[in-house]
Amino acid sequence: MAVLSARPQVDDPERIVERNVRGRSVTWRVLLYVLLIGGALMFAFPFYWLVSTSLKPETDVLLFPPDLIPSSFEWGNYGKVLSAFPFAQGLSNTLIILVAVEIGRLVSVPLVAYAFARLRFPGRNVLFVLVLGTMMLPYYVTLIPQYLIFRDLGWLNTFLPLTVPSFFGVGSAFFIFMMRQFYLSIPKEYDDAAMVDGCGRLRIFWHIILPQSKPALAALAIFTFTEQWNDYFGPLIYLTDQAKYTLALSLQAWQQTQQSGLGYKPHPFNEIMAVATLITLVPIVIFFFTQRYFLRGLIVSGIQG
Repeated sequence: MAVLSARPQVDDPERIVERNVRGRSVTWRVLLYVLLIGGALMFAFPFYWLVSTSLKPETDVLLFPPDLIPSSFEWGNYGKVLSAFPFAQGLSNTLIILVAVEIGRLVSVPLVAYAFARLRFPGRNVLFVLVLGTMMLPYYVTLIPQYLIFRDLGWLNTFLPLTVPSFFGVGSAFFIFMMRQFYLSIPKEYDDAAMVDGCGRLRIFWHIILPQSKPALAALAIFTFTEQWNDYFGPLIYLTDQAKYTLALSLQAWQQTQQSGLGYKPHPFNEIMAVATLITLVPIVIFFFTQRYFLRGLIVSGIQG
C-alpha cells in the first residue's frame, strides 16, 4: 500500500493542454504589451525631446551626449517667446483659414458624397473614379497650374487660394470617399419611405441622412483641423506678407530674425522649441477631448471602406 501511495499522479491530458494554452496566451500577451509600450515610447520620444529642449538653458542645448533631463528647468523661455513671437497674429490667421476650410468641407463634401452614394445619373461611376484618381496625383503636379490660375484671379497674398477650393471639394477626394462609404451603410429604405411621404432629395438629405452622419462629420472636422493646423507649404506658396502668416509660417520666419549687435542671427534653439511646443499643444488638447470621434472616424474610413 505504501508503494502504491508513492506513485506519481498523472495529470489529466485536458488540464495539460489547457495549461499549455494558458502559458502561450500569457507569453503572447506579455510580448504584445512590450511591443505596444516600445512603440508608444518611440512615438512619444520626439514630443518629450521637444518639451525637454524648450526647458533647457541655452548653453545645454547642443551638449553631446545630450541630456535627456534638463540640468535646470528654464520656465522663463516660455515667457520670452510669448512676448517676442507674434503668437496672437499667427493664431488669428491660422484660425481664419481653418474655420473657412472647415465650413467649406462640411458643406461640399457631404453633398458630393451623397450624390455619389444615392443619386443615379449617367457617368456617375466614371466621375467617382476620376475623383479617386486625384488622390493618386502628387500635390506638386497641380501646384503650378493652380498657382497660375490664382495669380490670374489676383488672389495671391490673400487667404482665398487657401480657403475657396474647399467649398468646391477640391483636395477633398479622401473625405468624399469616406463620407460616401458611410452613406452606403445607411439603409436605402429610409429614402424610399421618405419619398413615399413626398420628400425630395434635399429634404431627405437634410432631415434623414445628415442627422445620422454626426460621427462621420465629426471625423471629417477633426481630420481637416489637423491637416490645416499643420499646413506649411500652402501658406508658404501663396502668402508673402508676414502680417498674414500662419503659425507654422511665422515660426519659420521668426527663428531667423533675432537682431543682435552684429546684425540678424537665429533665435536660440530652446526658444524655438518653446514656440513649437506651444503650437503643438493646441492639437494635442483638441485630440484629448475628441479622440473618441477621431477613432470612430478611422473605423468609418477603414472598416466600412
